[in-house]
Amino acid sequence: MIPVTKPFLPPKSEYQVYLDGIWERNWQTNNGPLVNKLEQSLKGYLGMEHLLYTGNGTIAIQIAIKALELKGEIITTPFSYVATTSSIVWEGCKPVFVDIDPSTCNIDPQKIEAAITPHTSAILATHVYGIPCDVEAIDRIATKHNLKVIYDGAHAFGVRVNGKSIFSYGDISTTSFHATKVFHTIEGGGVFTSQPELLQKMAFLRNFGHDGPERFNGVGINGKNSEFHAAMGLTNLPHLPAILQKRREQSEFYKSLLSSLPITYPATSQIEGYNYCYFPIIFRSESALLQSKSALEDQNIGCRRYFYPGLNTLDYTGGACPVSDEISTRVLCLPLYHSLTKEEQERVGEVLVLAYESIKGKDVLKKT
Repeated sequence: MIPVTKPFLPPKSEYQVYLDGIWERNWQTNNGPLVNKLEQSLKGYLGMEHLLYTGNGTIAIQIAIKALELKGEIITTPFSYVATTSSIVWEGCKPVFVDIDPSTCNIDPQKIEAAITPHTSAILATHVYGIPCDVEAIDRIATKHNLKVIYDGAHAFGVRVNGKSIFSYGDISTTSFHATKVFHTIEGGGVFTSQPELLQKMAFLRNFGHDGPERFNGVGINGKNSEFHAAMGLTNLPHLPAILQKRREQSEFYKSLLSSLPITYPATSQIEGYNYCYFPIIFRSESALLQSKSALEDQNIGCRRYFYPGLNTLDYTGGACPVSDEISTRVLCLPLYHSLTKEEQERVGEVLVLAYESIKGKDVLKKT
């Protein structure tokens, strides 16, 4: 079996050093020393002044919405993981979907202004597959219409725009440190802002509103994370250069293996610090995707329709997004993880080439 993803695990002995310290101190959660150390280490790695480590990437988005006191409508993308939209709905706001740019799969800034109404309070955009949104265009629109901006950077760890971390854009940026991400803490997430007052507000929100042991500042939630999760992050961080290098090599190798196929890829070539978080391929038709997916699965090779279906098709949402609707039917992510071997990649490539040969010349290759 070749899974579609497999979390990176560092040498057990390196993690054990941190575990020994946790046992010694018996400080397991509630903003412990390893959580603080991880936050400081991430600030240094990313070049960020302010961040908070959270329980996961979903609670990070929810805290961001709450901290900005958003109401009414939030403009967002239909092409993202469900947590982007469900967080908006969970916080009592209405998602308004704007279609995507077919070359990047990100929200199309040229279509945002047409979706703004008197009820619009913010834009929540995702850096899909780690590809940066057009942050300058989005920020211009937000400034013009007095809107807040949240970026969902779950895929974008380490990516830069204009020499700065992608997380430095927007009023608040969020990310995920889930086990399947390039950098992970098993479960975890983060919120980033350049505004100290917002950081303090989110710190209260993350910890039940506690302002000391016997005082509270507003209504909060349990958005904290533990020493055990922080320990995994601290163990993984030094391995990140090797992880990124391996993923870059694997992605380039895939492209050489699949060079004869009539497929395309989202545009990534000009991205600073691109992290190769996924390997999505775009088929000419859904039929070609389904036949290729079936061929892979018949050979015990995992793959994922990431993202399908579009979020605008969920029961609690709606809205026409023809570009997203169409592209979401044709995108498939192939296996990509640190321990994936060249031989396994060759097997993936072989199956896809054979699948193409079996459907060559048939209608399934035509764009539908």
